Amino acid sequence: MSGVQMIRVGADEGDQRLDRWLKKRFPQLSQGAVEKWCRTGQLRVDGGRVKAGDRIEAGQEIRVPPLPEAAPVTPKPAAARVADSDAEMIQRAVLWRDEHIIALNKPPGLPSQGGSGQGDRHVDGLTSALMFGYKDRPKLVHRLDKDTSGVLLLARTDRIARALSEAFRSRSTRKIYWAAVAGVPNPRMGTIRFGLVKAPGRGRGGEGEKMIAVHPRDIDKTEGAKRATTDYAALDALGSRASWCALVPVTGRTHQLRAHMAEIGHPIVGDGKYGGSGQENLGDGWGAQLGGDISRKLHLHARSIAFDHPITKRRITLTAPLPAHMQRTWASLGWAENDVPADPFEDET
Repeated sequence: MSGVQMIRVGADEGDQRLDRWLKKRFPQLSQGAVEKWCRTGQLRVDGGRVKAGDRIEAGQEIRVPPLPEAAPVTPKPAAARVADSDAEMIQRAVLWRDEHIIALNKPPGLPSQGGSGQGDRHVDGLTSALMFGYKDRPKLVHRLDKDTSGVLLLARTDRIARALSEAFRSRSTRKIYWAAVAGVPNPRMGTIRFGLVKAPGRGRGGEGEKMIAVHPRDIDKTEGAKRATTDYAALDALGSRASWCALVPVTGRTHQLRAHMAEIGHPIVGDGKYGGSGQENLGDGWGAQLGGDISRKLHLHARSIAFDHPITKRRITLTAPLPAHMQRTWASLGWAENDVPADPFEDET
């Protein structure tokens, strides 16, 4: 067996799960071995204990315990065949593509990747249906929450994936989300700067995935808290009951938009995790359901993304139509997609 190794995450290796990073570097590692290292505290990131599914960032230092001897190489099993219905569904979701990049309008309810409680049906598991004659399966560049719909980018090669990942890290991409939220923010345009920290504990209900907002003054003294910034603008409203907001995640933290909007008293409609399930409008902080005929699904949609193409260097802007449940809500509330600017923050930026 080898000795303990201290490995620095490279500039092109960040923004990925710890277990996947390890298995790329050390193919002999099993998932069980990685999880055992985490349980026993032998595997650490910047000196702290971690879970196999935690995401790592460029520059972090990984303590890797002694590696087991490499097992005899056995042929990899063939990838599971994608059902025809799933292949058709994911191909219908293609919003735009060229020889380097594929953009999907991800349906709500479909996870970006597999993981605890996510099952076997997810975008990453359906990429063999998105090869379109190329030899390699496209690779996810970023993620959307399972219940969030909208623009999701995939790269056809590792080179393009690295370039796009770096663009996300350097914030040269611009993502605008649309959401229906409880109440109307005051002021109607502003910036949210609460930090975020993972809630303690884990459970079947997903408690371990929830984020807790931390006041900016307390971020530096709260263990594990990370700074997070969201720009928001109310585009239209139904009296004081609900509003249509554009949201820009300046940083890219887990559940950032959902936790931030809930923290300022305007949770996203249909967000049972951060907004509760109350039906009454009791003012700021009321539950994230509108009642009546409005869907209980999450009303959060990655409406558009703008990025510099790694090869052509042209600025590409892609816009995704609303999913069916949000279209019905917009129609019920009298909101029209063409009545608002594509980027309401343009004058500000």
